[in-house]
Amino acid sequence: MGSDNRSYPAIRLQHCAGRGGGARFPDGARAGVVRTALLLAALFATGCTATAHHHPGAAGAPPPPAVAAATVEPIGATRVLELSGITDLDGLIPRLAGKRVVLVGEIHDRYDHHLMQLEIIRRLHAVHPRLAIGMEAFQQPFQDALDAYVAGRLNEQELLHATGYYERWRFDYRLYAPILRYAREHALPVVALNLPGELTRKVGREGLEALTEDERAQLPREIDRSDNAYAARLEAVYDQHPRGGRHGFENFLEVQLLWDEGMAQRAADYLQARPDYNMVLLAGRGHIAWGSGIPQRLERRLSTDVATVLSDWDGEAEPALADYLLLPVKRELPPPGRLGALLSEDGSALSIDACLPESPCQRAGLRRGDRLLAIDGEPVADMTDLRLQVWDKRPGDAISLAIEREHWLRPPQDLVYEITLQ
Repeated sequence: MGSDNRSYPAIRLQHCAGRGGGARFPDGARAGVVRTALLLAALFATGCTATAHHHPGAAGAPPPPAVAAATVEPIGATRVLELSGITDLDGLIPRLAGKRVVLVGEIHDRYDHHLMQLEIIRRLHAVHPRLAIGMEAFQQPFQDALDAYVAGRLNEQELLHATGYYERWRFDYRLYAPILRYAREHALPVVALNLPGELTRKVGREGLEALTEDERAQLPREIDRSDNAYAARLEAVYDQHPRGGRHGFENFLEVQLLWDEGMAQRAADYLQARPDYNMVLLAGRGHIAWGSGIPQRLERRLSTDVATVLSDWDGEAEPALADYLLLPVKRELPPPGRLGALLSEDGSALSIDACLPESPCQRAGLRRGDRLLAIDGEPVADMTDLRLQVWDKRPGDAISLAIEREHWLRPPQDLVYEITLQ
């Protein structure tokens, strides 16, 4: 699964006079010229809000509604997107190369976003041989495992096990595998940015005051709470799924602050210790958009130029959203190899609840109640073990599946099946 070498349009967000009603981008699933055309149409049709000046009549009455409406958004405030500003990666990379840190946002389960990140890394690496990759997907305590993987001392299964990837991040590792493999092939450092999940979960449940002294020592050294717009955007997200009223939101906000400050602190510490390195920082779009998550907190610590890049956007578009907006063609992960079994986990083993019709599970003769013991000789006790063994399997790949089968009148029987995944 290598990088996608096609060019993608990049849009530099331009400033306009005044603020207010932002343009909405089209559905990120649309691609190519149609998507770009819709984007341009949306931007052309939306004006910046201007202040109206009212002139009361003889009796001090307000002007008629039609007159008031006409002065709210004068034609002269219409936004204009200069078409000559649209470029592709060939035009974008030289602009990014002048920044020490390039933050590239993602939707975590969008394969095309990760291919886009890899392409930016590959092209910037050609300019900056000393390039580090900062990743939200890995938590700081597991930096040694990332270093060992890049150095060739761990394989991918060992990396995933050592970092607790499937317990702590959980997204399909195939989304990130091309980036990690490129880093390993070219000996590029991969920096674990995220705070330990145990820490942020505890703050989310109980608040900062519940942390022990040792836990507080793991917090970022500075936490800036002064950005009211940042808090307002987070509150709007929280209000869609409220979990405990105002007190719950305060804990939610603290967790977001810890994430953003913690990742910014980790990146800044790494770069301050290595003044000859540049970094591409990969994180969720919400940590990068509007600059008030990681970017401004990194700049506060590092005093260096950064660039922010987002792929797609379906919310309000304002000049402060990001430096560059990419419109990649949507790409899906290849289908994984499937056993076709419904499984249950009882804490000590996985067992088969049912085989789907016409599945490899059914054709092999597996039964309800069969307990999984191993795949390709590697023990399997839970869903994490299972995912570690099959994450890279494709339809048509064969596995050796060891199971234990209960019998009414005799001891359990160990069986091994050779199964071709579907």
